[in-house]
Amino acid sequence: MGTTNIKIKDFLNGDKNMTRLLIVFAAVFALCSLTKGSMFLSTSNFQSMGKQFPEFGLLSIGMALALFTGGIDLSIVYIATLSSVIIARLLPLMVTETATDGTAYMMVIVCFILAIAVGIICGMLNGFIISKVGIPPILATLGTQALFQGFAIVITGGSTISGFPIQLSTMVNKLVFGIPVTVIVFIICAIVVGFILARTTLGRQLRMLGTNPKATEYTGLNNVKLTMTSYMMSGILASIAGIIMIGRFNSAKADYGASYTMQAILIAVMGGIDPNGGKGNIQGVAIAIIIIQMVSSWLNMFENVSNFYRQIIWGGLLIFILIFNYVINVREKKAAMKK
Repeated sequence: MGTTNIKIKDFLNGDKNMTRLLIVFAAVFALCSLTKGSMFLSTSNFQSMGKQFPEFGLLSIGMALALFTGGIDLSIVYIATLSSVIIARLLPLMVTETATDGTAYMMVIVCFILAIAVGIICGMLNGFIISKVGIPPILATLGTQALFQGFAIVITGGSTISGFPIQLSTMVNKLVFGIPVTVIVFIICAIVVGFILARTTLGRQLRMLGTNPKATEYTGLNNVKLTMTSYMMSGILASIAGIIMIGRFNSAKADYGASYTMQAILIAVMGGIDPNGGKGNIQGVAIAIIIIQMVSSWLNMFENVSNFYRQIIWGGLLIFILIFNYVINVREKKAAMKK
């Protein structure tokens, strides 16, 4: 028991941001429970949260990957929507009314694979423009954001596409031992990305790239390959988020999830990813995702709070966290210099 307590204490001391996140998590949970009681603590509310957070959670992890390497991906939401509208156009063509149940499921899986391929291509395009052409990440992904959104608008004709085979929503909204399959997918993706960043050579190289790209060049690492790999991984996560979106809404549109860009940045920074690159972990991002989902669900319980205020709330939180992290970093640097 004593050994366990020491390990927990060492862990918390070693990651001060994680300690702060756990305190914020406890405070937010207490606030939501005290103000909304049984409404917040109900099984139906937790099930609803479980269905909502995986899509923007995956986008947040994808954004964290871009920030981790010292970049940013403003196109990530539109990679998700482009992936979803491609499924929306292809699936009705591939699954006819006479198709058997097994054939329909197989075609849905084929569409999912094609959507992920779209995410890979879009991510690699971002990485290529940033690393090979030399365009700053914020400008490169702002440009591809408009490009991907434009493709999505052309494919949909600016309207909502619906009327998909039932097998699509059945697969995406399935429960496994009472847990939404989307939550399981999110957990698997978070574990895989967390493992890559923390335990693999690629993760260490990406951290070096984010910390000092010049140093990675001098050590013989391929910055172009590393950047493209990072954005490719981000694109894959975005396309999986797009699959979840089309399954949950049972429809597709070019502007679905438009508000998620701000949330993804907020969550990544709140989770401890340094916007300058090289610092942070996926564990912190995962906790930040749950905190933001709790706040979002809590706000939904106030009928007089309009959804139009959400962007103000997320933007204000992002500015506060950036200032807070800056102050903390300055204090830690001063403390280290005194030693």
